[in-house]
Amino acid sequence: MLALNLLTANIHMGFSFSRRRFVLPELRDAIREVSADLVFLQEVLGAHSGHSQRQARWPEAPHYEFLADSLWPQFAYGRNAAYPAGHHGNALLSKFPIVRQRNRDVSIAGHENRGLLHCVLEIPGTSTEVHTLCVHLGLRASHRHRQLNLLCDIVDEEIPPSAPLVVAGDFNDWTCRGHALLSRCGLHEVFLTGQGRLARTFPARFPLLPLDRIYLRNAHAREMSVLSSRPWSHLSDHAALFARIEAQVPAPPSGGQS
Repeated sequence: MLALNLLTANIHMGFSFSRRRFVLPELRDAIREVSADLVFLQEVLGAHSGHSQRQARWPEAPHYEFLADSLWPQFAYGRNAAYPAGHHGNALLSKFPIVRQRNRDVSIAGHENRGLLHCVLEIPGTSTEVHTLCVHLGLRASHRHRQLNLLCDIVDEEIPPSAPLVVAGDFNDWTCRGHALLSRCGLHEVFLTGQGRLARTFPARFPLLPLDRIYLRNAHAREMSVLSSRPWSHLSDHAALFARIEAQVPAPPSGGQS
């Protein structure tokens, strides 16, 4: 049995809810306290020339590397939006080897860029690969509908039916109309399954809207929680989500040639 702790958070470019304070160092401390094996991040700055000159605590490394620090030796970044000052996107921090990664552009022309970061993880001591998709979808329902269909196409066509799969991130689906689309590719949402309703994550200080999700296939959640109290309520405009999951994975075959 494989047990994993997951965290997903839209980190708001490393700034507080009002964007008045740069809080990336405090955010790193909070993420470290959770002891997650996998961290799904959205709105991660890869570079920003203007902010880096104005903020005294701005790290020299890209934000995903700064957050990974020494606890997550593996990380992947998918650039979603580029502009004159820099770029931002999704990231995955992992305690396990990332053996493959691909960022999929699911943007709608003329609107804010969005992406799906697909990573494949190798779990030592097992013969099964774990697949992850870090998600940040659009603000319009019609855009999300197209993006969720693309997500399901990836799941159906590129991910083995028996592989453990985690899909997590900011779905921007406050109406919950897009939720049913994911059931057709075998995904179930951990809060809906375990607590009877989707987790409310926005705005962080008084969460009302269920924007952020954790979906699983070939795995189940043993524990889940919304991280909306201090310090999390002051580190972004979204509350973070935590889940402890389990998946049945076979051990590698014994014997044979090395």
